[in-house]
Amino acid sequence: MSERPEEPNQACDAESMLPIDEHVEEGHDAEGRKVRHRGIYLLPNLFTTANLFAGFYSIINSMSAQSALAAGDAASASKYFGFAAIAIFVAMVLDGLDGRVARMTNTQSAFGAEYDSLSDMVAFGVAPALLAFAWALGDMGKVGWMVAFIYVAGAALRLARFNTQVGTADKRYFIGLASPAAAGVVAGIVWAFSDYGIQGSKMSFLVALMVAAAGMLMVSNIKYNSFKELDLKGRVPFVAILVVVLVFAVVFSDPPRILLLAFLVYAASGPIQYLLHLRRDKTLP
Repeated sequence: MSERPEEPNQACDAESMLPIDEHVEEGHDAEGRKVRHRGIYLLPNLFTTANLFAGFYSIINSMSAQSALAAGDAASASKYFGFAAIAIFVAMVLDGLDGRVARMTNTQSAFGAEYDSLSDMVAFGVAPALLAFAWALGDMGKVGWMVAFIYVAGAALRLARFNTQVGTADKRYFIGLASPAAAGVVAGIVWAFSDYGIQGSKMSFLVALMVAAAGMLMVSNIKYNSFKELDLKGRVPFVAILVVVLVFAVVFSDPPRILLLAFLVYAASGPIQYLLHLRRDKTLP
């Protein structure tokens, strides 16, 4: 007796006609058994895509600013530099949201983690380096693009190291300056000074030092507080919301200067704590 051949799966046939393969990811269920998941989670990846777009938008505005400078239109160049810097700060907010949304909705995935790292490389690696190069470093010739590359390489190495330490590192601390914070320093410098109409060519050396320092801090072993122990879902005293309102009021009173100061303080906090720790160890018997 011959066996009847199985009927083709219409769903599989329909999928095979698509020009893009379906994403299949292996994971584990609640009982530890290996399972295969098809597709991706939409909500957290929407925030990641918005983060990527903000980085791309920053790059476009940096290029527009450079073209305006070449045409002698300093006013338009300052406007484009401001847009480029603001886009990087917007990317920071979106980067913080995608991870929290994924954890709150239990939609974490390996795909989302890799996509987030690639988006961060554009928004916090390439975009700030190009912004600094277009504003100040370009006037330094080869030295300028070498400094910009140091920052880009530092961001790439920082993200690669972070991905390999997930699950093993102390969540209370970042090892090395986080790439969003480094981008905040670079973007804050450009935004704060270009907003006053100051040309980056007059501060090329200082900007080069800051950009190179940010790049080196990202790959250092200096610890930075991650603030991940903060419980945003639990109850807090009423005065906490007043503090939040006060912080928003202070930031929006002068965003370029306040944000630059905040990120500079955070970037300097790691080396200061490291030096204090070394001094304390030397004084101990």
